[in-house]
Amino acid sequence: MAGATVPPEGAAWVDRPERVDRNLGMELVRVTEAAALSAAPFMGRGDGKAGDQAAVNAMRAVLRTVRMTGTVIIGEGEKDDAPMLYNGEEVGSGDSPELDLAVDPVEGTRLLALGRPNAIAVIAASPAGSMWNPGGSYYAAKLVVEAGARDAVDIRLPVSENLRRTAEALGRPVDRLTVFVLDKPRHEELVREIRAAGARVTLHTDGDVMGALLAAYPDTGVDLLMGTGGTPEAVIAAAAVKALGGGMQVRRDPQSGEERGRLEKEGVDVDEVLGLDELISSDDAFFSATAITGSPFLQGVRYERGLGVSTESLVIRAGSGSIRHIRGMHRLNSEHIFGDGRGPEGLDQVVGVVTN
Repeated sequence: MAGATVPPEGAAWVDRPERVDRNLGMELVRVTEAAALSAAPFMGRGDGKAGDQAAVNAMRAVLRTVRMTGTVIIGEGEKDDAPMLYNGEEVGSGDSPELDLAVDPVEGTRLLALGRPNAIAVIAASPAGSMWNPGGSYYAAKLVVEAGARDAVDIRLPVSENLRRTAEALGRPVDRLTVFVLDKPRHEELVREIRAAGARVTLHTDGDVMGALLAAYPDTGVDLLMGTGGTPEAVIAAAAVKALGGGMQVRRDPQSGEERGRLEKEGVDVDEVLGLDELISSDDAFFSATAITGSPFLQGVRYERGLGVSTESLVIRAGSGSIRHIRGMHRLNSEHIFGDGRGPEGLDQVVGVVTN
């Protein structure tokens, strides 16, 4: 065939794995934008589950328009009986590529309900078969650091030693380190150890995906994330931390006798340490987050006079290391309903805005 390329004599074609289209990142931004726009009207209204349901409806609707065959590996909601995109659910147009998905339409439902910072809509995607499935494990201890300290820490070491190593790697004293910790009773001893070592603690009621982002992203004022949180959030965060070049280690930490017994029946080694390559084995991963309420580096959904509604998103691609901040303007009429169960008009409007 004229113009065809043929291998040199004695050589053969080498099949390489198909890489995910780099434009997928922009498609995923539309997914998280729709979820954030649908959840935003519930900010500060005291009903996080209603906001979560609106976000789930919008995320599912937009996912159907994305050119892919996606399987939800991590669907947030099972462990707290919230509305969910369920594990094993198939989404997308049915075309290639085949992808694993980890989703959380509202990470921080309580933050949304109370109108507090750091509620986000988030999704991660990687080639099929590359995403860790935690099975019956609901909780895990986590350690996240920025790129400069990724080779210095070990989750099996004492807290004080990891702080010392991080400080040395980053070239600053321990008392200049700030550690993100979820404000939970299970972390009382952890907080005491961090303070005894001389580091500072920033306590947050919810949102350890955002905590992992703050720890891995440079110049946020947070240097580490420590403590136990959900395993779904660990997988979602891993996609972002991997792309940012940070370090992340996870170890299962069952929080009930029922969870521990389930893992024993599954033959799981609860002491196994999982790194980024175990959480997401492919470098061809994508992460997208859209702020619902504000955060240190993402502005929340805002209703702009005369301009519509603004969103701010972060999309990261692990394969190239590209990081994009995207500000979107969305013209929505005030009478539209944002997929809150009272009618389809608002959801259709949101989906139309983010897919057109």
